[in-house]
This record gives sequence, C-alpha cells and structure tokens, in this order.
Amino acid sequence: MELIKSIVFLYSILLLLLLFIGSVYSQISIPSKQDGFWYENRNAKTDSILIEAFLDPVCPDSRDSWPPLKRAIQHYGSRISLVVHPFPLPYHDNAFITSRALHVVNDLNTSATYRLLEAFFGQQDKFYNQATFHLSKASVVDKVAKFTSNAIGNLNYAAVKAGFTDPKTDQATRTSFKFGCVKGVYGAPFFFVNGFPLPGAGSPLDYNEWRNILDPLFSPEEQLRTENVDFFL
Repeated sequence: MELIKSIVFLYSILLLLLLFIGSVYSQISIPSKQDGFWYENRNAKTDSILIEAFLDPVCPDSRDSWPPLKRAIQHYGSRISLVVHPFPLPYHDNAFITSRALHVVNDLNTSATYRLLEAFFGQQDKFYNQATFHLSKASVVDKVAKFTSNAIGNLNYAAVKAGFTDPKTDQATRTSFKFGCVKGVYGAPFFFVNGFPLPGAGSPLDYNEWRNILDPLFSPEEQLRTENVDFFL
C-alpha cells in the first residue's frame, strides 16, 4: 500500500511539473539571441566541452559553487566553454533585481558581467534578508544600481540606473528564468555538461568533483597536455 501511495505521489508531482513546463512554453516567445553570459566572451566551439551554469546572484550555494567551477575552467582552458544563465529564485530577496543588473551591465560592457557577478557573491549580505526589508522597491533598485556602478568602476551610474527602466532588460531577465524552467531547472546552482544535467542540483560541486566529471571527457593525450601546461604555470 505504501508503495502504491509513493507511486501515486511521484506521478502527481511529475504531472504538475509537466503542466508547469507546458504553461511556460505557451507563454514564452523565442528570443532574438541566445540567453546567458559567455565566460571571457568565449562562445562555445564544436570541439569544446560546454558547461551551462544556472546561478542566482544572492544564493549562498551559487556563491559557494563559483570558485571551484572557475578554477576548473582555468585548468582546462579553451577546451571548456562556460555560459552562465541568471536564475532568480523567487524565495531569495532581490534575486530578480540583481539578475537584471547582470543584463544591464552585459548590455553596457560584456567584459564586466562576471566582475559584477563576483561582486554580488562577495557582498550578498547587502541585499539578502533583513538588509533591504524596510526599503521600497525603488530604493532597492537604486541601491543595486549604485553598487553595480561602484563594483564595476568604469560604468556611469546614470547609464546603469537607466538600464533598470529599459523594458529590454526586464524581458531579458524574465527570459533567463523561463529558459531555466524550460530546461527543467528548479534550483541554483544547477549545471549541465554538453546538454546533460548533473546530479546534486542546488548544491555546490568542489574542484575534485569537477575534475572527476570532466577528466573522462578528454583523451589521455589531452589530459597529459593540460597537466604539463599546469606544471609550467
């Protein structure tokens, strides 16, 4: 009897998930360009391993997942391509606004997008929970705009603030979230490698875990070449 109840429960969850994804499909229009921010402006090549990361700028687990992922990307070099998709979790304060800030900055200066992401990760306490509890939405947007301008250092505050009134950045942030939903993303961090989801969604992967996942995807000769390059650096 318990087994039957479990099967019915899982079937109900699956049905609800399918209905949700179907509703997202029916509401989203195809964007004019691919979603996401390419690390070091390096688009994927046919002979590179593609990692897709869905991250929330104010999510502690997303924050903790970034250093080991970045280290792995640096280890493999150009043989790995990384694209980060903002995925603002609805239960994290200011997730949508900070994700939108990434789109604003990416429109102004693509080389600054990851600097801003790392700045949010480094000072999440400025935007999480009680930090903005008594502020209006307009005040929070202004706070995020000022933080963004200061974190990047070479962007005009007025240009950043204007980006938050541009409907294109609002739509782009919505598209990022819907894209994650269409892919079956339900938490952050959430990773795909060559289009296949990794287990352990919502939890950071450490550097050794990344090596265990990625090393088998390269030939022994490629692995040796990478180790030799690391030795001389």
